[in-house]
Amino acid sequence: MLLAFFAFIGAMIVVRFIYSGGHGFVFLIWNLFLAWIPFTISGAFKKMVRLQKGKQLLVFAVWLIFFPNALYIVTDLLHLDLETTVPKWYDVVLLFTASVTGLIMAFVSLLRVENLLAHHFSKTKVHAMMIGILFLSSFGVYLGRFLRWNSWDIIRNPVGLLYSFAQRFIYPWHYIQTWGITVMLTTLFYLLYLAIKKLPGYINQAMQ
Repeated sequence: MLLAFFAFIGAMIVVRFIYSGGHGFVFLIWNLFLAWIPFTISGAFKKMVRLQKGKQLLVFAVWLIFFPNALYIVTDLLHLDLETTVPKWYDVVLLFTASVTGLIMAFVSLLRVENLLAHHFSKTKVHAMMIGILFLSSFGVYLGRFLRWNSWDIIRNPVGLLYSFAQRFIYPWHYIQTWGITVMLTTLFYLLYLAIKKLPGYINQAMQ
């Protein structure tokens, strides 16, 4: 299914390039690749149950660092205001499809994380952890979209990233926009995640 989405998005980008002669939205390929990384890492979570807790924690930390990239694609909808000769409806479909694909990979990997955590913690604690993960990831989306930080900066510029991170936690009242956007995104992603988890039950009820 993901390959079908990738092929569709790729074809739309190629057609857009032929039509306009510009490279607009080619960046979606890179953003989808970044979203694919945590999705791929989460595929190893089933086997991790048998690994030592230290190794589990390391893999989980790497996944958490890259996970915001999968949610970040939703904010690419901002590029709809780009002045171009391409029909607006075409860009709407392209950006919406990329956003949906990113969310699919994000929530599948999040489900895998939830199953992994369920082996170690109670249902209540796991639920709280899911909200915490989405909150941190939404904060990561904010850092990426508005401050232009990315996952690689943890290695490339850890001091600068830590400074931006610490400022907003130490002086939260100075950064109302930061926390307003973070809470808004956390709520959105949490509601979508719950809806996807409950969707099979809703479909079964509708079919009865």
